[in-house]
This record gives sequence, C-alpha cells and structure tokens, in this order.
Amino acid sequence: MKKFKILIPVFNDWQSLIKLLNEIDSVIEKIEENCEFSCLIINDASTSKIPDIKLLKNITSIEIINMKINKGHARCNAFGLRYLSEKSNNDYVILMDGDGEDRPSEIRSLVAKIFSNPNTSVVAERIKRSEGLLFKTLYELHKIIVLIFTGKNIKFGNYSCLTPLDVKILSDKKSLWSSFSGTVRKYIKNLNSIESIRGKRYYGPSQMSFLNLIIHSLSILAVFKIEVFLRSAIILILTFYLSLKFNSIGLLIIITLVIFNLVIYLVSLREKKESLLNSHLDVESKNIITQQ
Repeated sequence: MKKFKILIPVFNDWQSLIKLLNEIDSVIEKIEENCEFSCLIINDASTSKIPDIKLLKNITSIEIINMKINKGHARCNAFGLRYLSEKSNNDYVILMDGDGEDRPSEIRSLVAKIFSNPNTSVVAERIKRSEGLLFKTLYELHKIIVLIFTGKNIKFGNYSCLTPLDVKILSDKKSLWSSFSGTVRKYIKNLNSIESIRGKRYYGPSQMSFLNLIIHSLSILAVFKIEVFLRSAIILILTFYLSLKFNSIGLLIIITLVIFNLVIYLVSLREKKESLLNSHLDVESKNIITQQ
C-alpha cells in the first residue's frame, strides 16, 4: 500500500478548506489503486478562529500545525516538506492550495501517474487558467522571460506529488524558502507531469494578484541567478556591439538588464537556509485528528 500525505497551507480561509477536504474525501473514495490518504494542514498564523474540523470517511488522519507568525504560502510549504522529510513513514506528498484552485479531481491523475512510475515525482502542468485575459497574457510573458533567462520551461506551480526521496532532496535547499517550482526544476532532474486546469476559488477572489505574479516570477528567476547573470552578460555583449550604431537603444537595454539582475540578486536574498532549517521553532501547537 502506498501512503499519501496531502500538504495544504491555510491562512483564514477555513470555509474553503472544509469544502476542499470534503471534495478530496469524495475523490479518493473512487481511486482503485491500493493507497491511503492523510492530510497535513499548516495554519499560517490565521487571525480567524479555526472551526471544528471533523475527520471524514476516507482520510485516515488530519494533522493541523499552528504557526506562531504569518510567513506566507511558499514558506508554509517549505516548512511542511522539511517537517515531513524527518518522518520515518516515507509518504508521498501531494502539495495543493486550500482554496479550490488546485482541483481535487486531479488527485486521481497524480496517483495513477505515481503507480505507473513510483520513483518519479509528478507535477501538474497548467493547460488552462481561470483568470482574465490580461492576467493570462502576463502569465505567458512570465513563462517566456523565465525560459529566455534560465533555459527552463516551468509550467507548473505548487500542485504536485513528490516521492519520498525527492522530498528529502528538497528539504534542505535554501531556495525552497522562496520558490517551490524553481527549486523543483533545479534539483529534481526527472519529472513526470499531468495536464491540469486551474480551478476557481470556492469563496472570494483569487489571491494571485499582479504583484504576486511579479514576485512569483522573480523568485523563480532568483533560483537560477547564475544562469540569469550569464545569459544577461551575453545579451549585454551583443548589445554593446550593436550600441556602437544604436547608442540610445543599446544604452537603454544595458541599463534595463543591469537593474533586472540587481533586482534578481536582491530577491535571492529571500532564500534563507537557516530560516528553513530552524522553521520548526516557529510552531506554536499541533493537533492530530484520527479515526477512532
């Protein structure tokens, strides 16, 4: 039997979490493979009261870890992976958002892919998004910029299923504190994928604002800052040669690239290995709900 731990960070959105857990329970009931599911909820220092969460029929346990200080979605995932890497039961780990944008129905596809190749992690590559045209356009621009400056085509976010070995590999990488997808692409050489459609939030507007998209993009680029610097240097050399004829345009490109690399460097300072390794010190309390 394969065991799966579903890692879900939450900040105040408990109504969505309860709906998500119910949908997960319905989905895993129909999975034919021999497997067991439990959940790890990381409460990112929510300011709203935690409701009474009841264990459902097909989820064997729900562990809630309450953090002392709000650190954000990415760092909750980083803490969760490090926490699980130190366990002895060697679960596969499914990371997903708690608001419905990662569709529970796709858990079946993740599990099926794992059973077909148990030693390779699986990422959910977005083939369709639910946001407006402007956001979709900017997201495509983000992927192009990442490809140009890193050579990596990153079409996935947090939604994924990691093997126990890959959880261990990622658990001490400082870039995990800032960017999950960038760290996965850099350190996990072999990945399988499933096609994924971005769902709509159960309640309220999407939390992926334009500002969050910019931070997300810069955080990925920062994981590959050496590659970004080298590729920028090549562009600068070519631009310097061309600027002998096109002074104003060439100068503008040079200044833009210098500022761009400076920003990438500053964003990379968010990658703090010490904070990752000591993230267990930020735990305020734990609560485990198990089947009687």
